Amino acid sequence: MALLDTIGEERAAVLARIEAAAGTAALEQVRVEVLGKKGSLTALLRGMGQVAPEQRGEVGRAVNRLRDEVEAALAVRREALAAAELEARISSEALDITLPGRARPVGTQHLISRLTEEIVEVFRGIGYQVASGTEVETGYYNFTALNTPPDHPSRGLQDTFYVRDRSGERAAIDGESDVVLRTQTSGVQVHVMEERTPPIYILAPGRVYRRDVADPTHLPQFTQIEGLVVDRGITFGDLKGTLEYFCRQVFGPERTVRFRPHFFPFTEPSAEMDVSCGICGGAGCRSCGNTGWLEILGCGMVDPNVYGFVGIDPQEYSGFAFGLGVERIACLKYNVPDLRMLLEGDMRFLRQF
Repeated sequence: MALLDTIGEERAAVLARIEAAAGTAALEQVRVEVLGKKGSLTALLRGMGQVAPEQRGEVGRAVNRLRDEVEAALAVRREALAAAELEARISSEALDITLPGRARPVGTQHLISRLTEEIVEVFRGIGYQVASGTEVETGYYNFTALNTPPDHPSRGLQDTFYVRDRSGERAAIDGESDVVLRTQTSGVQVHVMEERTPPIYILAPGRVYRRDVADPTHLPQFTQIEGLVVDRGITFGDLKGTLEYFCRQVFGPERTVRFRPHFFPFTEPSAEMDVSCGICGGAGCRSCGNTGWLEILGCGMVDPNVYGFVGIDPQEYSGFAFGLGVERIACLKYNVPDLRMLLEGDMRFLRQF
């Protein structure tokens, strides 16, 4: 009966180890050492061949009872330890619901993009269509077809970034040796007049490039919107009425405008349009140089020479064109003192809009 005594001692030792296990990992180690292939209880079962035949029945029943008891004790202890570990984990990972949450900032359109869409919608409302073109343009469409030949003095004022090929020479497109980053979206107007038959009412928004040093009133890259109308019977009165309507839609009905004579090679007559200062109401202040007016855009009647490049009869059709910088409109509308502030990405500034 020495084997039965050994089984009794094994029972007491195993149950004590199960009760003393501090965690589920330690309990699993006890199970492997007792019930595994090399476990102590498995060894007792394998030693049954050495037990006298008359004792095998009693010893076998004792070993099986011990196995059932150990498995039951393991299950009970595992459940208790798992519950304790879960409670500890919940306590350690608990959120303090009294603290304010971390709100993820909501993105929005940049002021320039939003204002561009606003201006486009104003003109869509009176029948204009949007036309687009490439930012890399030939000198023909950027200058020559706009009545600005290579020897024209005003062409030097808009001298821009020329595109060069891999050899370092100026790139060429369709035989045109001057390939530039466009200085204006007027080239889109030329393409449209070549492709369409009047009447034409279009807007051409997009980025343009000038060889300017960034300062409070100039940028080397900015967003321009140009408009073109070509139809029968168009007069300077139509131009003034259109731009006055646009100005009041964007700046408010209390703002007034004025037109000053100017020169542009592709329009004749030409004018600069000013809007009354929004700070002083036209009385004069530092923002408007004590004049009460702020320059907003250039415009004029399309020069008949331009029609000659696109095959439109100037005796039958007339039209007007205008161009404005969206960044400048933003500064005038929201009283921003420096164009560069719109491009610096300072969220403290941009959140105001």
